[in-house]
Amino acid sequence: MSAPLYQLKAEFFKTLGHPVRIRVLELLSEREHAVAEMLPEVGVEPAHLSQQLAVLRRANLVVARRDGATVHYSLVDPEVADLLAVARSILSGVLAGQAELLADLRAAGTTPRD
Repeated sequence: MSAPLYQLKAEFFKTLGHPVRIRVLELLSEREHAVAEMLPEVGVEPAHLSQQLAVLRRANLVVARRDGATVHYSLVDPEVADLLAVARSILSGVLAGQAELLADLRAAGTTPRD
C-alpha cells in the first residue's frame, strides 16, 4: 500500500527543512555549481555540505555530474526554483504584515518586548 499524498508532501518538506539545503537549492536555481563554488556561498565545512548534498540526492532534488576530480550539481526539476520563488513571495507578504503591525504598535506608543 502506498503512502498517502499528504504524508509524501510532509517528507518532501522535511527534506527542505534545513537552511543549508535551502541555500544549496537557491544556488542551483541560478545554474549548475561545482561543490567548491558552493562552499564559500553556503559557509559550512566541506563534510557538512557533502552530507546535505547527499540528502538532496536521495530525495531526487539534485543530480551530480563528475568532470574529472570536480563534481557539479544541478536541480533535477526546474520547478524546485519555482517553489523557492513562491516561498520567498509568501515570506515577503508575512514580513510586510509584521512590519505594518510593528509600525502600528510604535505609532500607538506601545513598544513590543523580546
